Amino acid sequence: MPFISLLSLFTTVVLAYAAKVDGSININPDAHPWIAPGPNDLRGPCPGLNTLANHGFIPRDGRGLNVSVILDGGFTLAAKVSLLATNDPLSFTLDDIKLHGNIEHDASLSRVDFALGDNVHFNETIFSTLANSNPEADVYNTTSAGHVQQARLADSEAKNPNLTNTDKEFFIRSAESAFYLSVMGNPLTGVAPKNFVQIFFREERLPIAEGWQRSETPINASTLGPLIGTISRQSNWTAGEGCHWVRLGPNDPIVRF
Repeated sequence: MPFISLLSLFTTVVLAYAAKVDGSININPDAHPWIAPGPNDLRGPCPGLNTLANHGFIPRDGRGLNVSVILDGGFTLAAKVSLLATNDPLSFTLDDIKLHGNIEHDASLSRVDFALGDNVHFNETIFSTLANSNPEADVYNTTSAGHVQQARLADSEAKNPNLTNTDKEFFIRSAESAFYLSVMGNPLTGVAPKNFVQIFFREERLPIAEGWQRSETPINASTLGPLIGTISRQSNWTAGEGCHWVRLGPNDPIVRF
């Protein structure tokens, strides 16, 4: 798969996340209350998808996700990519997304690297890099987001001898940072209240009770692109081994090219 296709694919996936949470629907807290997952509910390494499940925008048990279900949530391409993480040709679960080499990646903002431990569940120690960033302000911004990415990558480089750090991971990380700033804050300036972002990551909840409202500005390529570019420059990223890679199935090896 050419890298430009991967770039377009993950851009569209992130846009789908943003549209679902912040544009394509009206957030009705009574119709979609936050409910913590039960012991038999499945969750994955993506705070955005977990949040949608916790609010019932997608199945709360995290199972039976397929193109039809995800289409209802604005996640068609996310479904197609996630189907590569399972041997079931028709559906996947949020737990399937943990497959290293698909969407999940090293140097996460809130999860441990796959080679070092639990890459599925929220980790406060990992998240502390983001939580404690921009200490003199009550907001996060593109500068702090870039510095957080740089710090998280440096930590993974020091601890993880199996670190995967190619253009693909770099783009996904920068897009994810642009996403949380946009959905939890202002998609034009990339400034987001710290308490909203922290609730989103720690509780996987939309902070409606705390005053969060969906943005009046649509989140799309024209708004995310500049934020991704600024965050990328602020992160001072350098590539690791290889240029790009892809994994086509749960039992397939990572292919570097």
